[in-house]
Amino acid sequence: MVELRKHPGSGLFRDLDGYEIVSLPEDTVFEEIPDLDVLNLPAMAEVQARHPGKAVVVRGMFSHISYVKDLEPQRLVVVDNVPPSPSKLGVLVRRALASGFVEHPIIPEDRIIDMADRVSEVSTPIVMFPCRVSHLTADRPFLFLDDAPEVDGEVTLIGCHLSRRIYRELYGSDVPVFINVCPADYVVPGERTIVKCCKVKQGHERDGDVVRVPWGATVPEVVEAINDLFSGPSERARVPC
Repeated sequence: MVELRKHPGSGLFRDLDGYEIVSLPEDTVFEEIPDLDVLNLPAMAEVQARHPGKAVVVRGMFSHISYVKDLEPQRLVVVDNVPPSPSKLGVLVRRALASGFVEHPIIPEDRIIDMADRVSEVSTPIVMFPCRVSHLTADRPFLFLDDAPEVDGEVTLIGCHLSRRIYRELYGSDVPVFINVCPADYVVPGERTIVKCCKVKQGHERDGDVVRVPWGATVPEVVEAINDLFSGPSERARVPC
């Protein structure tokens, strides 16, 4: 793969002043990905991540051809809980990255908190989940907080801090046992992370390496949050042309 240097001027045809070898055959990979937008930086970052240290020529959507080399993919940790599945935030992040409005070579990494898996930690006779729409079940009597059911016996609530507050309001005391699945509490310091948060009503909030979007976030809100989180000088060397 060679980059040509043209003689200065405005004519349609110009002499060549020289060239630069971008990559030799042993360091060059060709991929044909018909549904890939070669001008989408996050998409090209995923291609680069599959071929570290190589120059990758891609024929993508509409038979457009581009290349990527020395691109440093940037990791975005997506923390969310399920059900419902798949992770809503994970879907929103991928739609945001595919939109063409994210300006950074980002690769998402899901950190999923499965509430069904936490049932195995319950030692009380009854388990309670936040809402019936989750369709969660258990190997013991189970209740849903949004039904405001009568509670006859010791209960474990699997939920977030808002669920715990709702329990206190409904029953006048704290829940006997609480298993916390709030995504914000699963953030690892130093990792650039996006989470949903019921305290955020619209837009997003940034706190260092973490951005929080509303529980009912939209793709535009997620785009803005990601661009804010990764704002600053780009770390890439050669990008799609």
